[in-house]
Order: sequence, then structure tokens, then C-alpha cells
Amino acid sequence: MEHDKDDALKLENQLCFPLYAAARKIVGAYTPYLKPLGLTYTQYILFLVLWERDGLLVSEICERLMLDSGTVTPLLKKLEAKGYLRRERSESDERCVRVVLTDEGRAMKERAGDIPAKMCSCMALSPEQAKQLYELLYMILKG
Repeated sequence: MEHDKDDALKLENQLCFPLYAAARKIVGAYTPYLKPLGLTYTQYILFLVLWERDGLLVSEICERLMLDSGTVTPLLKKLEAKGYLRRERSESDERCVRVVLTDEGRAMKERAGDIPAKMCSCMALSPEQAKQLYELLYMILKG
């Protein structure tokens, strides 16, 4: 019985470890493409959300990114200081803050446009494998 506990505690038997290591590797692979734009990976995914739908509330951004406001707010402040977006308080409820891209923030979309294709080319997965992995990961996230 003790042997089973030992096996259960081996790193090689943990599903969480390859997920963690793969996530770090993928985020690291973005660095050479994001660094020239002056962006971190987290800032980049924030941009992805806003390029898809500008004018979201901070709470909606947090929900889409699966991050809390304590993580998102500093990102927004940095990007606002760089001139990429504006945070505007709602007139009907000043607790709500809407995030609106500036012209510079919208222009960043053009500068980042080739990043997804570059990232696809650096992963050793077929399109079918990538789709399967995507679906499995979202099953975990929604679970």
C-alpha cells in the first residue's frame, strides 16, 4: 500500500507538471515576438480581448482572461501610461470602469498580426493535435 503512495507522489506521475511546464515553455516562446513590441504575454492577451471587443468593463476583461482585478488593474495602468488605452468610469455606476483602446492601441493589432502564425510554426503539433489539445484544456478550465 505504501508503494502506491510513493508512486502517486512522483513528479513523472503528475498531470499538473507537464501542463505547468508546457505553459511556461509556450509563454517563453512568445517573448522574442512580444519584446520588440514592448509587451509581456499577459499584456498581449489583454490586447487580444480588447481587439476582439473594445470598450469592455474591467470585470468582463477579468472574466475573459480568468484573472482577478488585482492582476488586471496594474496591467491596465501600465498600458494606459503607454498611451494604448483609456479607463473611463461609467456615468451610471462609477464603480464600473470601461476600457477603451486609443489609436495607438488599435495600431498595435497590426504590429502583432503575425504572432499567431509564428507561434503555430514553433509547436511540434499537427493542426488536429493542436485542436484536440485546445479542446482538452478547455474541458479542464470549464470543469
